[in-house]
Amino acid sequence: MEASAGLVAGSHNRNELVVIRRDGESGPKPLQQLSGQICQICGDDVGLTVDGELFVACNECAFPVCRTCYEYERSEGNQVCPQCKTRFKRLKGCARVAGDEEEDDIDDLENEFNFTGRDKQDMQYLAEAMLQGHMSYGRAGDADMPQVVHTMPQVPLLTNGQVVDDIPPEQHALVPSFMGGGGKRIHPLPFSDPSLPVQPRSMDPSKDLAAYGYGSVAWKERVENWKQKQEKLQVMRNENGGKDWDNDGDGPDLPLMDEARQPLSRKLPIPSSQINPYRMIIIIRLVVIGFFFHYRVTHPVNDAYALWLISVICEIWFGISWILDQFPKWLPIDRETYLDRLSLRYEKEGQPSQLCPVDLFVSTVDPLKEPPLVTANTVLSILAVDYPVDKVSCYVSDDGAAMLTFEALSETSEFARKWVPFCKKFNIEPRAPEWYFAQKIDYLKDKVLPSFVKERRAMKREYEEFKVRINALVAKAQKVPEEGWTMQDGTPWPGNNVRDHPGMIQVFLGQSGGHDTDGNELPRLVYVSREKRPGFNHHKKAGAMNSLVRVSAVLTNAPYLLNLDCDHYINNSKALREAMCFMMDPLLGKKVCYVQFPQRFDGIDRHDRYANRNTVFFDINMKGLDGIQGPIYVGTGCVFRRHALYGYDAPKTKKPPTRTCNCLPKWCCCGCCSGKKKKKAAKAKQEKKKRNSRRHELGAPVFALEGIEGGIEGGVEGIERAKSVLSDQKLEKKFGQSPVFVASTLLEDGGALKSASPASLLKEAIHVISCGYEDKTDWGKEVGWIYGSVTEDILTGFKMHCHGWRSIYCIPSRTAFKGSAPINLSDRLNQVLRWALGSVEIFLSRHCPLWYGYGGGLKWLERLSYINATVYPWTSIPLLAYCTLPAVCLLTGKFITPELSNVASLWFLSLFICIFATGILEMRWSGVGIDDWWRNEQFWVIGGVSAHLFAVFQGLLKVLAGIDTNFTVTSKAGDDAEFSELYIFKWTALLIPPTTLLIINLIGVVAGVSNAINNGYESWGPLFGKLFFAFWVIVHLYPFLKGLLGRQNRTPTIIIVWSILLASIFSLLWVRIDPFLAKSDGPVLEECGLDCN
Repeated sequence: MEASAGLVAGSHNRNELVVIRRDGESGPKPLQQLSGQICQICGDDVGLTVDGELFVACNECAFPVCRTCYEYERSEGNQVCPQCKTRFKRLKGCARVAGDEEEDDIDDLENEFNFTGRDKQDMQYLAEAMLQGHMSYGRAGDADMPQVVHTMPQVPLLTNGQVVDDIPPEQHALVPSFMGGGGKRIHPLPFSDPSLPVQPRSMDPSKDLAAYGYGSVAWKERVENWKQKQEKLQVMRNENGGKDWDNDGDGPDLPLMDEARQPLSRKLPIPSSQINPYRMIIIIRLVVIGFFFHYRVTHPVNDAYALWLISVICEIWFGISWILDQFPKWLPIDRETYLDRLSLRYEKEGQPSQLCPVDLFVSTVDPLKEPPLVTANTVLSILAVDYPVDKVSCYVSDDGAAMLTFEALSETSEFARKWVPFCKKFNIEPRAPEWYFAQKIDYLKDKVLPSFVKERRAMKREYEEFKVRINALVAKAQKVPEEGWTMQDGTPWPGNNVRDHPGMIQVFLGQSGGHDTDGNELPRLVYVSREKRPGFNHHKKAGAMNSLVRVSAVLTNAPYLLNLDCDHYINNSKALREAMCFMMDPLLGKKVCYVQFPQRFDGIDRHDRYANRNTVFFDINMKGLDGIQGPIYVGTGCVFRRHALYGYDAPKTKKPPTRTCNCLPKWCCCGCCSGKKKKKAAKAKQEKKKRNSRRHELGAPVFALEGIEGGIEGGVEGIERAKSVLSDQKLEKKFGQSPVFVASTLLEDGGALKSASPASLLKEAIHVISCGYEDKTDWGKEVGWIYGSVTEDILTGFKMHCHGWRSIYCIPSRTAFKGSAPINLSDRLNQVLRWALGSVEIFLSRHCPLWYGYGGGLKWLERLSYINATVYPWTSIPLLAYCTLPAVCLLTGKFITPELSNVASLWFLSLFICIFATGILEMRWSGVGIDDWWRNEQFWVIGGVSAHLFAVFQGLLKVLAGIDTNFTVTSKAGDDAEFSELYIFKWTALLIPPTTLLIINLIGVVAGVSNAINNGYESWGPLFGKLFFAFWVIVHLYPFLKGLLGRQNRTPTIIIVWSILLASIFSLLWVRIDPFLAKSDGPVLEECGLDCN
């Protein structure tokens, strides 16, 4: 794409499209001025011939007809020119049809016959043909861009698509496709004609050495080397106990065993000395819980029946919740990647890089809450990533249509010209300038170049000037002019009305104009703001991400996508390579829908009092899921396979034949009922076929992921069957009415469509981000990010796993991505509220894992993890009740358990020991510290009695009553002082339940101790159980208490108000309890009036 094309803004529904130049040399100009000669039949550009000349279909009248319409008229129409009615002659590059005369001046043997049985790998051809046949979106295009589809025969290599050693592609083997018609002609393997008697056969070195172009000596050497390597492979497999390299059942497909052919990653199971005791204690704990519940249910407390019943119900719920959380951690694993093998395989010296392109998405909404400087650092770290620049494209979604974001991105693109070459020259980490210059390390270490110190200081000055310019833009944006913002050429900013504006696209860095100060090419940088109109549901972040999916498919169409929040920068420049070790692995990558990286954060205080790092989830739960079907998607730091986002099913692995044994055959045991079983099996198979027919029509690409190596079976019939599946109506219903985008979905390996001009692509990009594009399609239902919850990430990953895909959890030695987290109490609780609200919405929707996705590819342990992810907010109700019980017991003198016997004490003690042992063993195999584990336990209680509780009620209101609640975007930057945000106190209703719990438990402790002092030593025994219960609540709420009090000598006014209110309540309770008044059952003594002295 052209970086100098300017800002393209428009609305597809209103038929508006203008180009606003950045430098102001010309005003708004309709895009139609860029068009050339157009076809009078379909309205497309006429295009050029194979020789680069203007295509002329009719030599008599030169009536403008494009090549697609010309070929269609010759093969399917009346074969005459629409204007002069002269019969079309066959032109060079076209197939012969019935009635063609013999043209002596045309020597075009390779195109004389139209071989329709194309190879499945030639997806580009069908996509381009489909685009040419169905693009009807306008008359615009570049006159200098050819519209002819150039198709070259793709010769399948015998080495799985890779050139071996130094043999060029043109010398690889060709197999005789047919011999007949009086002569011999050699064709590539896929181009076979099923009507001819001789079918393509496999290579036979003893017969076909001459035809293959290999010398006999060289071929024999290769065969011998191959046999030796296969023998070595067999020996290594035998030493490994006959197991596959990755335990995924793809052993037969293992390539040659040289360094470049070895697996790109491997699993690292947890040592048995660590994982086996952990599993044993889980089973023991399960048994102990069973006996514990048996005792609790069979021993009620008669004088406190209500307290006993509430406590038992809460404990049973906690037990179920523990099972849902614990068993998905049964099979934890680690993984290791081999970046050197990735380079050896796909980046051979002297050849272009074969690494797959990646489109990177950055989403932002409000530049006042998500500072432009934070977004700029994220974009700069992307542009400087260690990956081939021609394979990286960065798309920034501005869902707030803010001119501040647009201008900041323009400044960022200019600074990137200096920053990117500096990063790559000295190989620095991280490549986000704010965090690189903030590192408190010796920057001279390991830097041997004498120019480094000088250039680093100069670059730091450049960055400080860049920050000044960005901050000046932010200061200027604080006051919006009455007439709205205007651009440099005087054009009003199209996004002045945030809720009513056209779609906008600006290519800042592209194929032209995107070079750094050293003259090297830079990755693409594209600004996107989707169209918004009143009356449309734009689906918040999920809708913005789906718009980026479509825009990127039209412009670059990389097969893989990486999405990042605006505050998550790339901390490890090799992060994309880490993901490609899984995605491009020929064994494992076929079934991988996404690679999830853990979230790590900067700017969190050392104690992490509110568990912002979430270490237990990312280092324990996610590793456990990786051993089952893969981690859940957490919203950022995730590399996707584009086709998995399109709602396709995962490829199914053909199971090898089962081994035979010496057992009796089945017919010996059940011969009498074999006929009945066969009928039942046939009937069940037929019903399953019928049930899955629709899903396979729309849920699996024609060029399926399995069996790509072979040609289309059945020749012409296979193509016709593919065309019937890919009918226009079904594709439009699934993907929308964009011929360019629909054509791009057929390209499983990605790649931009070469037949469309840049102008037409930009116009189509505006079309796919229009607000009504998704109407009556599968977007948000089966395709892209799934709608229906504010936590669209969990829902999107869940749908992919239901389609049979698996995901990968990648933890590089250097953290891949880092972000910022809200570290003050109020923002943290609001963030947890949003997550919990999304889980409640999923639980109350049709996508609830309790009843959705059966019969698909979701494994049962993975389903348990998704059930736990949607059910956990409901734990807040029993948790709130359970945390209230200690205060009630202390104030009333009752307790939830009867007097314990020796056996009962044993079960209670065993349960506590199992709980602590489980935590200790988890910390042992995961490497999580005890501080992080304890903070997680504390915040589970804090969030459970506050944010989770509110989420349950808000979710019920939203689903049942239709009352929507908007979530607040959490702050992404701190104040001037380090950790200053930690002490910011923002009053919110979320603080009321935990504050009340804390106070009443403290009151209960005081009342219980006072009562024990009054009644003597006999009452101290029962008191200890109640005090332990109360202290359990208070200790878990201690971080909340510290956050409530704030910094020393800065007690908030609201705390004073609460203190006065609760002190009044405590005074009334004190009078009611009256602990120091002696209680006596004897007669009431009255003053008799006699003076005894």
